[in-house]
Amino acid sequence: MNWSAIAAIYRFEMARFFRTLAQSFLSPVLSTSLYFVVFGTAIGSRIQEVEGVSYGAFIVPGLIMLSVVMLAISNASFGIYFPKFLGTIYELLSAPVNFIEIVIGYVGAAATKSLFVGLVILVTATFFVDIRIEHPFAMAAFLILSCLSFSLLGFIVGIWASNFEQISLVPQLVVTPLIFLGGTFYSISMLPPVWQTITLFNPVVYLISGFRWSFYGLADVPIGFSLLAILVFTGTCLAVIGWIFKTGWRIRS
Repeated sequence: MNWSAIAAIYRFEMARFFRTLAQSFLSPVLSTSLYFVVFGTAIGSRIQEVEGVSYGAFIVPGLIMLSVVMLAISNASFGIYFPKFLGTIYELLSAPVNFIEIVIGYVGAAATKSLFVGLVILVTATFFVDIRIEHPFAMAAFLILSCLSFSLLGFIVGIWASNFEQISLVPQLVVTPLIFLGGTFYSISMLPPVWQTITLFNPVVYLISGFRWSFYGLADVPIGFSLLAILVFTGTCLAVIGWIFKTGWRIRS
């Protein structure tokens, strides 16, 4: 394993993050505050509690997942797309660096950035509502796995994209609707039976449900299913990336 190459890629990607640290810090703080003002105050005044948890506290895990997922995809996709756009990816492919080291460098940096933002949102939320974390190790595991898995998805999107518009296509048209329909701001038990069944086909439901369980012990689906879903998703992304580098799809063309 070429750790020097991994460190070089990782440091380069993190340097871009630190150059805009103020923006990276203030943006999630402001967006989280706005969500609490709109959803926590406006809707929270009508929905006092959800399964014994105040509505403002109930939406915190969903808000964290919303930002973490979107930022992980965005950071990873832009990170690998720019070398494609500039043509410097061929220097990586010709260097004594295998695809595993490339993936670790780019995905590791994207996951680190999204993890930082997730923690910032968690701290910000404590100024608005009382939060308890019943299963801290499970919370950390779900948060880290979410950062890694969706950074892997973003890496795939960045390789697939042939222009800047396509980079935002998947997050905006696919991932965002799945997140908002995945129980971010509500429990699926509040839906009619037919919609509850349909919602279970949304993979994001299992992610948010498991993450919310780590906070309050509440889950829309069994915790084992949530963990299995994210592990399967991570394994699938790894398999797709392995196939991409083996075949050169969208890289050598």
